[in-house]
Amino acid sequence: MLASVNEVVIAQADEALGEEQLRQRAYSELLRQRAQTLGLLAADDPVPEQGVMSEAASSAIEALMARELTGPEPDEAACRRHFEANSRRFAQGERVQLRHILFAVTPGVDVALLRQRAEAQLIALRAGEAAAFTEAARTLSNCPSGAQGGQLGWTTAQECAPEFAREVFGRTEIGVLPQLVHSRFGLHIVAIDAREPGQLPTFEGVREAVAQQMRQQLQLSSLRQYLQTLVAAARVEGIELQRAESPLVQ
Repeated sequence: MLASVNEVVIAQADEALGEEQLRQRAYSELLRQRAQTLGLLAADDPVPEQGVMSEAASSAIEALMARELTGPEPDEAACRRHFEANSRRFAQGERVQLRHILFAVTPGVDVALLRQRAEAQLIALRAGEAAAFTEAARTLSNCPSGAQGGQLGWTTAQECAPEFAREVFGRTEIGVLPQLVHSRFGLHIVAIDAREPGQLPTFEGVREAVAQQMRQQLQLSSLRQYLQTLVAAARVEGIELQRAESPLVQ
């Protein structure tokens, strides 16, 4: 069955897409159609080909989110609470010495099967010796570092993809992390050999960074709710999407 959103096909039968890629296309199409409904995008905007939409559609979606996802500015008290609960995440100069095994997510890969393989290997390595990690990295990792047993050496958050850094830095664990780490590249088994925590700043020194992080979290939460509401009002076929209980008011 072809995947579609309100009868607009979002993936052709000969495209080998993972479930997450298909889901992202569906959400993008929902936003594109919503922009058309609100007059932010021309009704004759071309349907995206292989997930690539027009520049006008991209701009319209940005305008849509700026208009629909506005929220309250985090106040001083909320920012202080967030900082106190997450102060390590704002450490300056934090470094970790790490190794990893990358299970790359590429077009055509069965993501569910890949996750099963990665999770099974994670369980085995958490119970194994350090040499087992080195051998697994050499034979299984899709990263060039596999040839060195997965060694990435001393690394800062700025040297990593942001989504990878969020799951590795600002924590205290040493050894093989108990869960897979997700990034735009795929699934990682990560071992932390050492940590240098860096210097914890004062709240006043990072107040704007704290506020910006809170804004991003609020916007992400709002976007998820907004997408669920769009799904509830749409005809979606060929892909399972989470929907809100009541449809969006037109």
